[in-house]
Amino acid sequence: MSGHSKWANIKHKKEKMDAKKGRIFTKLTKDIIKAAKEGGGDPNTNSKLRDAIEKAKANNLPNENIQRAIKKGTGELGGANLEEVIYEGYGPAGTAIIVEALTDNKNRTAGEIRHIFDRHGGSLGAAGSVTWMFDKVGIIIVEKNDSIDEDELAMVAIDAGAQDFSAEDEEFEIITEPSNFQEVKEAIEKAGYKISEAEVTMLPKNTIQLSPEDYEKFEKLIDKLEENDDVQNVYHNVEIEDEDEE
Repeated sequence: MSGHSKWANIKHKKEKMDAKKGRIFTKLTKDIIKAAKEGGGDPNTNSKLRDAIEKAKANNLPNENIQRAIKKGTGELGGANLEEVIYEGYGPAGTAIIVEALTDNKNRTAGEIRHIFDRHGGSLGAAGSVTWMFDKVGIIIVEKNDSIDEDELAMVAIDAGAQDFSAEDEEFEIITEPSNFQEVKEAIEKAGYKISEAEVTMLPKNTIQLSPEDYEKFEKLIDKLEENDDVQNVYHNVEIEDEDEE
């Protein structure tokens, strides 16, 4: 990734989304509903639900909203008919984009996503058209500080099954297989390290750089996709520009 952290593209997206609390709350609530629906309402036995609750609390989602979402997921409040849908498509200059959505109306969401792509210089592709350009991995981020011994943290992560460990400018980046993401995360926490970010995500195998004109079009497309209430995550293969240099 041109020497950049694998986390850079994702972090840029998160910072932009964190400024939109209303939409963030909607997405966090859906994550909790989905996790509770799939694995039950007890976070002690449902690691996905535990992670979703942790993320919700980190973004200041009120506790009553969290509890209501859990009950919707388990059916105590009538249930929630949410389905996960994945869309694959192309943005300006042939950029690859994956959109993960949770929806109670697949036809509506498909029409909205197609319209966003078409209106902003992109197009929806068939299933499998771009996923081959990405790897599904777990990413765990620990911020650097003077008390952390890099070798010790690396040993804890690798012993727990981490696939890769790297030291970036301000943080340590740990990559895992999705299957043992939770195990590695818990081992790091148990060893006393504070995790700043952790999730299973899609990383591009290679990134591309865009001209300023294409980058502007690309950003508008990504922003519109992320503004859609049904969209949970958007992944792409574009090298994110450093905003300090813009």
